[in-house]
Amino acid sequence: MTLRWQGESIWEAISPVWPSFSVEILPEIDSTNTELMRRARAGQLDPVLLVAERQTAGRGRLGRDWSSDVQGLGGTLTFSLGVPLAPPDWSGLSLAVGLAVVESLHPDLRLKWPNDVWLEHRKLAGILIETASVGDARYAVIGVGINISPRDATDMRTPPACLQELSPQATAPAALARIALPLVLAIQRFAAEGFAPLRPAFHLRDLLYGQTVVCSDGVTGVARGVDASGALLVHTDRGLIRINSAEVSVRPAPPAMVT
Repeated sequence: MTLRWQGESIWEAISPVWPSFSVEILPEIDSTNTELMRRARAGQLDPVLLVAERQTAGRGRLGRDWSSDVQGLGGTLTFSLGVPLAPPDWSGLSLAVGLAVVESLHPDLRLKWPNDVWLEHRKLAGILIETASVGDARYAVIGVGINISPRDATDMRTPPACLQELSPQATAPAALARIALPLVLAIQRFAAEGFAPLRPAFHLRDLLYGQTVVCSDGVTGVARGVDASGALLVHTDRGLIRINSAEVSVRPAPPAMVT
């Protein structure tokens, strides 16, 4: 099987809004995020979209592994966008990225704070954002992994969903072509305006709003959306609290806990 990537078309669409932008498509690499972080620390800070047909050591949030080869070639879309970025406030970047992804792909997709894409009660995609400081410059590496075709749920914490459930003809190259430009534009808007203007759009895609949630730090309550900085608001017995730590995992409560 050969994947037909639209690298040149993506470059033609993005280069006018991001000069020196490039697109690279590799057959295999350990991790697109890891590679761009290596390059950034070596002083390579130009904007780049790095796509891997297969990742051998992909990573997710909180140090979790993320395998991209279990479905065969094209079963997942894995890429990282590396960009020099200097927003006044970094808060909410993962939400802005997630919003760009779901709005590009399908109306039925939802966002689970802070950066997972879900279809109903199952995870379809994840996002990992890392940054590197090189001198006075700050470089952001935005990694995205999307299930394109069905995958085995064995040993997975959350049941997986895939894009082909919504669009049976979906392919990894076609999904990338839909996402790339909107994602770049969303990042540029975030750098200029922050997350606050995106809050109403996030609310429309908010998976957790109104649900009882359980946080890994022990907090339990009802999710009430996000504030202007992208922090999760949870109404608890102690009142309304803000959760803004990327180290906190939040999940819908099991049915037995919902009253």
